[in-house]
Amino acid sequence: MTALSITINGKAHGPTEVRDDLSMNDFLREHLGMTGTKFGCGAAQCLSCAVIVDAPDGTSSTSPTCVVSAASFNGMAIRTVEGHATDGELTVLQKAFIEHFAFQCGYCTAGFLNEGQVLLERLAKTPVARDGLEALITEALDGHLCRCTGYIKYHEAVRDVILADPKRYLV
Repeated sequence: MTALSITINGKAHGPTEVRDDLSMNDFLREHLGMTGTKFGCGAAQCLSCAVIVDAPDGTSSTSPTCVVSAASFNGMAIRTVEGHATDGELTVLQKAFIEHFAFQCGYCTAGFLNEGQVLLERLAKTPVARDGLEALITEALDGHLCRCTGYIKYHEAVRDVILADPKRYLV
């Protein structure tokens, strides 16, 4: 057993005793009722379960939750899909996903949204040249699987958010 203390979407949780083999996905869904993070393949191959991990240095990355224990997130700060909108107001990226109908069944959307958000935050700190943008988006979203084949729409939505604010994201 581990006494798990974690910050999720800016709110501290714990310490809560959890089994060492409890996945973070199960902790989010079963203990906290946060069902936006999906369980897809159970092998960290589809990344429907990806959450954002905020490092102390201000950088962020995504992590699967289906094969990673909740205990391994002890002391960390993470963001889930539930943490994007503020007071019911969708983020620019969420709005772009809707405008592009960048989802069909929506199962993989949380993982794509979290990965897209990490990319936007990275580009806000380290902008890139326009000619490298397409490859960068493809690389960022690579590994996320969509059974409904929404890849192009996800890519277009992320690109349009970046291109709508080129002074922030591009050099």
